[in-house]
Amino acid sequence: MVGKRNVTTFRKLWKIISRDNCTYYTDDWSVYSEVIPRHQHVVGKQHTLSIESNNSNTRHRIARMTRKTKVVSKSEEVVDLTIKLWVHFEDNNNFLSEQGNFISIFG
Repeated sequence: MVGKRNVTTFRKLWKIISRDNCTYYTDDWSVYSEVIPRHQHVVGKQHTLSIESNNSNTRHRIARMTRKTKVVSKSEEVVDLTIKLWVHFEDNNNFLSEQGNFISIFG
């Protein structure tokens, strides 16, 4: 989702990502409490170790998500495609099926 860091942008994102059977762990940014239903929302770091680990891996593997560098794209389409590609190859089976193609580039 591309936009300003405000309640309007978060509401747009929420429409895309919200699920009835999920619990959402966040910090205490007031916008979260305005949008996320109280029964699904937990504020704090108590259960976020694996979430933070996943976020760290995402930032590490996709440089455009870390900071404004040469690899940053402001194109929503390019950012969306990059995330889809990363998610696809995070599944080890998907990576293994393409591994030979990747290796052949360098062979």
